[in-house]
Amino acid sequence: MNASQVTPALAASERDSDGRLIGLVFDSAPPLVAPDRNPWLVAVDSSDNALRAVAYAAGQAGAMHACALHLVHVQPWLSKEAAEAELAHRALGATARARATLDAAGLSWRLHVALGDPAEQILQLAGQLRAAGIVIGSRGLNVVESLLFGSVAYKVMHLSPMPVMVVP
Repeated sequence: MNASQVTPALAASERDSDGRLIGLVFDSAPPLVAPDRNPWLVAVDSSDNALRAVAYAAGQAGAMHACALHLVHVQPWLSKEAAEAELAHRALGATARARATLDAAGLSWRLHVALGDPAEQILQLAGQLRAAGIVIGSRGLNVVESLLFGSVAYKVMHLSPMPVMVVP
């Protein structure tokens, strides 16, 4: 069994004032040695675009002297019961390829799972981590689709006080 098939260690969980599970944190094996040293946040879901963003971030991290890769995956709001039963399963399934990419590169990571609006959660976590930057995949929406639907990458890029690398 390789590292990507092992369930990562749950490092923390967060609940709201009603006791609803709203966030999880998982660590790779081995975990990040210094999670606050030059942290970079990489937004991930199950898409090929997110996987390209992870591969780009892995290449950049490998070239840096020190870099802590933090992954963030955001699920839409779930009921209290659904969050308890499904949040970890959904997040680990959606991020499996991204985590396997970093494992194969020999890079440690920390996965943050949150409920809510993806752009808001990405920006909030980037601020909490004092991230040096954010790496996010582009959905490849055309101009009309972007105007009608918006995109997480677009919102993050325009609202972030830190550098954002959008990977096509």
